[in-house]
Amino acid sequence: MTLTVIIPVYNEEATIATVIERVLALRQPNGPVGEIIVVDDASTDGTSAILSPFVEQGLIRLVRHPRNRGKGAAIRNGIAAATGTYTIFQDADLEYEPADIPMLWCKALEGAAVVYGSRFVTGNTGATSFHAIANRFLSFLARCMTGMPITDMETCYKLVRTDVLKRLNLREERFGIEPEITVKIALLGCHEELRYAEVPITYRPRGYSEGKKIGFGDGVKAIYCLIRYRIEGLVSRSSYLKDTTLQ
Repeated sequence: MTLTVIIPVYNEEATIATVIERVLALRQPNGPVGEIIVVDDASTDGTSAILSPFVEQGLIRLVRHPRNRGKGAAIRNGIAAATGTYTIFQDADLEYEPADIPMLWCKALEGAAVVYGSRFVTGNTGATSFHAIANRFLSFLARCMTGMPITDMETCYKLVRTDVLKRLNLREERFGIEPEITVKIALLGCHEELRYAEVPITYRPRGYSEGKKIGFGDGVKAIYCLIRYRIEGLVSRSSYLKDTTLQ
């Protein structure tokens, strides 16, 4: 089995090289990573120039967007290009530590089809902050909507069997991709067994002065997406599966 790492990036010149280098340290044969796909969402800073040497050396596969479209669009295009048995998403801002990826991979080796890295399984990751409280609330809604024992729905670290991701009819362009993936995996799991697991991960939140992009409006959109895709899935299976799986 191999693992594809998808890294969506937009204007992260300060951290993108470090993130790639840390993921490269997990390459096979000593680690699980088989390929790294970086999706440059039309960066306007020095990100593109930083990526060029990695591309020239054949260390990463690069997908470029001619215009900025959002994290969801970047993830969708990364999934389309993925060839690994499993796929995981990695943010480019160093909030998430690539050294945690092998812990999620171990659950996949044990037979899990879906593995989430949770910031809330153990300890307290700033529960008094707005983002932590919002994330806990969204996770509560996700549990109610899906029946899955999710403690961190908004986590970047979602490791999922690639064939499952490719079957999902994903449509979100921005951060709504997180609840969309979660709900549609749960809906698919109503028809076939998809074993779910979680592992605790480390997390270093950054502030807006450091380039954080998600905001209050994205939290409202996440609630909307949880409700929308749950209702759509109950009405029609074609709303969450690609047409090719319905033949």
